[in-house]
Amino acid sequence: MRATLQSLLSGRDWILADGATGTSLFAMGLVSGDAPELWNVEAPERVRGLHAETVAAGSDLFLTNSFGANASRLKLHEAQDRVAELNRAAAGLARSVADASGRQVAVAGSMGPTGEILAPLGSLEASEAADIFEAQARALLEGGVDLLWVETMSSAEEFRAAAEGIARTGAPWCGTMSFDTAGRTMMGVSAADMVRLVSELPHKPLAFGANCGVGASDLLRTVRGLAGAHPDLPLIAKGNAGIPKFVAGHIHYDGTPELMAEYAVLARACGARIIGGCCGTTAAHLSAMRAALESAPAEAAAPDLDTIATRLGPFSSASDGSDAGGSPDRPARRRRR
Repeated sequence: MRATLQSLLSGRDWILADGATGTSLFAMGLVSGDAPELWNVEAPERVRGLHAETVAAGSDLFLTNSFGANASRLKLHEAQDRVAELNRAAAGLARSVADASGRQVAVAGSMGPTGEILAPLGSLEASEAADIFEAQARALLEGGVDLLWVETMSSAEEFRAAAEGIARTGAPWCGTMSFDTAGRTMMGVSAADMVRLVSELPHKPLAFGANCGVGASDLLRTVRGLAGAHPDLPLIAKGNAGIPKFVAGHIHYDGTPELMAEYAVLARACGARIIGGCCGTTAAHLSAMRAALESAPAEAAAPDLDTIATRLGPFSSASDGSDAGGSPDRPARRRRR
C-alpha cells in the first residue's frame, strides 16, 4: 500500500528519514562538477542501489535524486530542457524501490534551491521562481512520488515561491531550511522567522524544519528554537554527519554512526518527529539511528544546550540566531505529542 506521511506519523511519535544523496553518489563514482540528477538516466542502477540501501537501513521516508533538477540549476549543465525527463526518472527509480520494500515507505520528491537570488536583492522574480518549482513538482508527481520535499533553502522569498509553485499542484509537501550562519540561514532567517513564515503560507506543509547546516549540534539548537516558537506542525531534523573536513583531497564528514545515534535520540527529545541525516550520512549511520530510536526511552524534556554540546560536540558559534547579541536561548521543555 502506498504510504502517506500522515499514515506513517499516525503510527508512532517519530519516523526515520534518509541520509545523504549527493555525497553518497560521489562516493559511488560521481565526478565533482557533474550533475547527480543526470545519473537518473545515465546510471540508474547506482541511484536505485542507494535508495535500496537506505530502505534496508530502516528509513520510512527517502528523497529522490532530484535536488538540483530545476530549470535554473540544470542550465549550468545545458540540461534545462530535461526537467520533466530527469524528475520523472528520479521519481520512478525511487518508486520502484519503495514498492518492492514490502512495507510502507514514503517517496519524497526532493526540490532544492534555484541557485539564484530572488528580487528585490536579485534578478529572479518570485513569480518566475514559482513557475520553475511548479514544473519540477509536476514532473515528480507524474513520476510517482507521495509528497514533495523542499530543502536547503536560505531565503524566505524562495521558500514562499516554492510553496506557491507546489500549491498550484495541490500536492502535500514538507520544507526545510539550512541554518548555517550563527543560527540563521545565509539570508538571515532565524528559527522564529521560519515558524512565522510557515504559519502565513496559504498551502502549508505537512511538516517543516532544518537540514544540512554546520553540524548536528547546531542543527538541534535550531530545532529547539523552532519548537520553542510552538508550531502547529510536526518538525523535521536532518543534520549532517559531523563537520566536513578535507582528507586526502576529498570532503570527509567525521560523524560516526554512534554520534548520529545520539543525535537521533536528542532530535526526538528536542521535538522533531521526522528525523534523518544530510551530508555524510550513510546507511551505517541510518541503521544506528533506527536502533537508537527504537531502544532508547523517550525523554520528558528537551536537552539543554550544555547536554547537546557534551554529547554531540561544541556549537560553531555563540549565537543561536534568536537576538542581535547572540545569547543562547533558555532550555525549552518538549511538549507532549
